Amino acid sequence: MTDQEQRLRIAVQKKGQLADKSLQLFEQAGLKISRGANDLLYRAENFPADFLRVRDDDIPQFVASGACALGIVGENVLQEDLPDLQADTVDVARPLGFGQCTLKIAVPNEMTYDSVQDLAGLSIATSYPVLLRQYLSERNVAASVVEMSGAVEVAPRLKVADVICDLVSTGQTLAANGLRAVDTVMNSEAVLIRHTGEKTLYPEDLIARLLRRIDGVLATRETKYIMMNAPESALDDIIEILPGAGSPTVTPLAGEPGQVAIHAVCQESVFWETLERLKAAGSSAILVLPIEKMML
Repeated sequence: MTDQEQRLRIAVQKKGQLADKSLQLFEQAGLKISRGANDLLYRAENFPADFLRVRDDDIPQFVASGACALGIVGENVLQEDLPDLQADTVDVARPLGFGQCTLKIAVPNEMTYDSVQDLAGLSIATSYPVLLRQYLSERNVAASVVEMSGAVEVAPRLKVADVICDLVSTGQTLAANGLRAVDTVMNSEAVLIRHTGEKTLYPEDLIARLLRRIDGVLATRETKYIMMNAPESALDDIIEILPGAGSPTVTPLAGEPGQVAIHAVCQESVFWETLERLKAAGSSAILVLPIEKMML
């Protein structure tokens, strides 16, 4: 392979909801990304990786074709495009925990709606015809799907369709157009996808290195390092309270017989209620600290 082929090419969204968060993920994984004059391709200075910045709809195809080893895209976009991709050429490597959105059925406020069966015989406008048809088919609902590339929420007002199927976050756009969400077609988040074809040009060791770093970043998002002092007699109760802590480190406190210091990595959220329970169990001097880096 040439030096150029040894560099990973990663597809990310050029603009939109996931654009900045995708690059931030790789920067948190230690990559120093040079945002140069070339708006299409960014280059990592300290890791053999280049970032191809494209439309989100194109990312699954870039990865499936092998043009890119990895990509970050909304799961809704990936599932919408899967039928058009060559089989067994792309797979979800990691869910990323950001970019959450919901694909929902929304109806006019004045419309009576009790269940998905009320959609039978109606027309539904959407930018996600594949996902919508699958949803309707699984529920044996016969409805007409009207494909639109944007401005789906105005379809009922313009008499283009009776109801809509669209991405919903706050619901403000629906409310402004006299609509209300009634059913969920899909809950989505950003996912890291990878090329899984047989003839890949990308070294597996580089991909594995990068995935280990990303796993470390994802693990630290909710993970906290917690320290406290406690009576040794309360140790079992305290370990049971610690969220996702595994086996903590326990050491005797110098000059305080029967007292121990407890250090633990908690891989679940540590809430104020958790601290109150630890305090009630006999803990004192409780500290909760963020973890900047973790190698699993």
